[in-house]
Amino acid sequence: MNVLLVHSGNAVPTSQDYTFVKEQGDALANKGIQVFYFAVKGKGAKGYLSSLSRLKQEIKKNEIDLIHAHYGLCGALCILQRTVPVVITFHNGETLTTRGKIVSSIASRFSAFNIFVAQHIHDKLFFIPKGYRILPCGIDMDQHPLIEKHAAAQQMQLPTDRPNILFGGYFSNPRKNYPLAKAAIDLLPFPVNLIEMKGFSRSEVNRLLCGCDLFLLPTKSEGSPQVVKEALACNCPIVATGVADIPQLLEGVRNSYTTGFDAWEIASRIELILQNGERSDGRRRISELGLDNPQVAESLLTIYHSVLFKRKRINK
Repeated sequence: MNVLLVHSGNAVPTSQDYTFVKEQGDALANKGIQVFYFAVKGKGAKGYLSSLSRLKQEIKKNEIDLIHAHYGLCGALCILQRTVPVVITFHNGETLTTRGKIVSSIASRFSAFNIFVAQHIHDKLFFIPKGYRILPCGIDMDQHPLIEKHAAAQQMQLPTDRPNILFGGYFSNPRKNYPLAKAAIDLLPFPVNLIEMKGFSRSEVNRLLCGCDLFLLPTKSEGSPQVVKEALACNCPIVATGVADIPQLLEGVRNSYTTGFDAWEIASRIELILQNGERSDGRRRISELGLDNPQVAESLLTIYHSVLFKRKRINK
């Protein structure tokens, strides 16, 4: 089976840099799928439509059997070709505006199957898709090995005179809600080292998650945040606002909490974790939810085969 993974090429130069797409592709390749990548270049309707001719050429050149588009806007482009069936994964960003909801809703009606990384994204569409599944993107557990906390902290040269807290994004990103994090930190009766997740490599982020005392994400909006899954894989205690599927991800996880948007509540949970001093058992939760990449790839294969079987039956 030849599968074309389609994603936006505006945010990153190549598929290799679009981490979750490339990792999903690698997991599919390990299952025997021939995977190709296509980056949509250009912005707005005109920019996306300019990629249609190139997309059709890619389908013909590589004898593509099925397209898997990430994000509704890429899916809207892909359904304009009627040669091969299209599976769309919706991630949240495409449903944050009315225009995005309209385009995504239309795309969902003409795709062969729809995947939503969380239920709340499905609920934002104007139409109810005829075929869909809630399936978060997985993570590559090999990219997130467990490192003993003291060793990881030493490797990252973290201070030892105060707790280390990793903030889940750029301080300047309004969606990640740094002002609320700062307000909660200021309420603590002791100083902490709050680390901005900026300028670190993948391996360095892994070591930070293993070496920090907790991971803090007071986010306003998410799809199904990969960084929370990465923190779980590193057994890093988590305090996060209960948006998107974060409550489901953290359900039953030791020494981790979801909160509302109250600085006092967040501060109390932070203090509870720091006083406890234990790690979480998040890695168990990832396995329990089937969110390592090989398991997600198996689910995708089931969807792909179902779509192609249905198409073959219709075309008889």
